[in-house]
Amino acid sequence: MGDQIRLSKQLNLFFDKAKPYLAMVSLQFGYAGMYIICMVAFRRGMSHWVLVVYRHAVATIVVSPFAFFVERKIRPKLTFRTFLKIVALGLLEPVLDQNLYYVGMKTTSATFASAFVNILPAITFIMAIIFSLEKVNLKKIPSLAKVIGTAITVGGAMLMTLYKGPIVNILWYTHGGNQRTSSGSSDQQHWVTGIITLISCVFGWSGFFIVQSMTLKEYPAELSLTALVCLMGMIESGIVALIFERNMDAWAIGFDSRFLAAAYSGVVCSGIAYYVQSVVNKVRGPVFVTAFSPLSMVITAVLGAIVLAEQIHLGSLIGALIIVIGLYSVIWGKSKDLSASNAEFEKGKAHQLEEFGKNTSDLGRDIESNGISKIPQKKFSSEQP
Repeated sequence: MGDQIRLSKQLNLFFDKAKPYLAMVSLQFGYAGMYIICMVAFRRGMSHWVLVVYRHAVATIVVSPFAFFVERKIRPKLTFRTFLKIVALGLLEPVLDQNLYYVGMKTTSATFASAFVNILPAITFIMAIIFSLEKVNLKKIPSLAKVIGTAITVGGAMLMTLYKGPIVNILWYTHGGNQRTSSGSSDQQHWVTGIITLISCVFGWSGFFIVQSMTLKEYPAELSLTALVCLMGMIESGIVALIFERNMDAWAIGFDSRFLAAAYSGVVCSGIAYYVQSVVNKVRGPVFVTAFSPLSMVITAVLGAIVLAEQIHLGSLIGALIIVIGLYSVIWGKSKDLSASNAEFEKGKAHQLEEFGKNTSDLGRDIESNGISKIPQKKFSSEQP
């Protein structure tokens, strides 16, 4: 019986430690699915301006009831300062990141855009250091592991997208004659504009995780924060869409791939993703959250080969292996930082208990040497007040 209880405690401890990793890996599967569904919708003429609006409208409708009932007793008061941060969150990710990515992809190329945005972990790591959300001491091995792991992850993502190599048939069947070719080169006059757009996209996405981490310290209600960010994202992206999308027919969608793209991306990649990212961000920080983002490329490559009949190249396999190595390095460094933080907390707690015991012993010696009368006494009255 004792062994079973001990085993149960060990399993519970293991799952508690594994939850952030499982959550972030699961999200990458969700993003990979969104990529495939949205690509089908875009091929059928859906406007990305409209998609962003509908995506966050769906997310707001789905998340708001849960946020209202689940967190009604723990939801803190929404101050004006917190509200401004929520407005900034709605602008950074729903409006800037999602729209600018598609604009940058159209003005450069799909390959270049997908390679460029994988510098997200590195940009987030640098911004976290600037805003004192991440501590780095290059004399310590965990910090070196985070720096080197981030560089390796970005390098693997760049290799995976920029180098193809020969086709590798790793599946049990072989696709024939259905290989996608990227419309690689854009007009030279749009290339600089595309690069600037993609830079803004990455900084917007990184800034979202930084501001999210700061906001959670003032407003630690993850579901309510998610609902508010989706609501602001819907309003702000709606204003932007009305400015840039003048064709009113683009807003009409039926029960087709366009509706599926809005529903799936809204529920999975906005509602669930924002909530899960906020929970993990609160515990592990923005660097841990973004370290997993290049993993979606690996999943997308496999799903693309199965669902969209895309062929897998040697560069994709090598890049995937490098990404896994880099992720392991970052995660190992973050786990060591967490262990060191817990050790310092326990050490400080033990020191406080030691000081308390020392003060208690000194008080006992004073009582023994000077007598109880020398100790200040509170006067009690037998009369009731």
